Amino acid sequence: MTENKSPQDIFSSFQDYITKEQDMREEIRVLVRTLEQSAREVLTVLQSVHQPEGIKHVSDVCAKSRAMFPVIRQQLADLAAKIPKDEYYRYHDHWRFVSQRLVFIIAYIHYLEQETLVTREEVASVLQVKVIRGEGFHIDLDDFLMGLLQLASELSRLAVNSVTAGDYGRPMRIAKFVGELDSGFRLLNLKNDSLRKRFDALKYDLKKVEEVVYDVTIRGLRPVEDKDQAKGEGQT
Repeated sequence: MTENKSPQDIFSSFQDYITKEQDMREEIRVLVRTLEQSAREVLTVLQSVHQPEGIKHVSDVCAKSRAMFPVIRQQLADLAAKIPKDEYYRYHDHWRFVSQRLVFIIAYIHYLEQETLVTREEVASVLQVKVIRGEGFHIDLDDFLMGLLQLASELSRLAVNSVTAGDYGRPMRIAKFVGELDSGFRLLNLKNDSLRKRFDALKYDLKKVEEVVYDVTIRGLRPVEDKDQAKGEGQT
């Protein structure tokens, strides 16, 4: 026979649940705030590449940035340990934006070092988290794509500042990379509203870079090797 409970007992149990949930979310918020601070610190270091001296020492800036990731990995491990199994998306909104920023930062470092596109697996490896949803705390696909779109905006800015620093070849390479990124995103049937809106801004990032390339070219500042490459591509 089911024990009859008074309304006070029933609602008291509800309050216990609400209190535990609120405590959980506050603990997550505290962990995310420390993670956001660490991400800002890495990004601050990376911003130096927009300065003339920074562009000349890109490898040093990247090495200094990578040296800061052990702290971030530990903070992510602490956050992952706090999330109950199979409840990742219940709390995902708390770290969505910092996750996107971390993807962007890693993609930016990877590009500065190799001038290629980072993979989702490489990002997960740097952060020491999972890729597959069923394996636990992972890099959400939408977060990964959003981070790549942030990369495009940063590279359009770098193209402008590269010219200011006298690096006239870099905007050409950036234009090619952002163009390929744009082509890749056009293959996707994006359902996420925020992701689709952010993708719409990619065309403006590409246009900005192409304008830099145009200005460099008409001023006769385009490096000889870039002219020869462009001529060769036109003949194929």
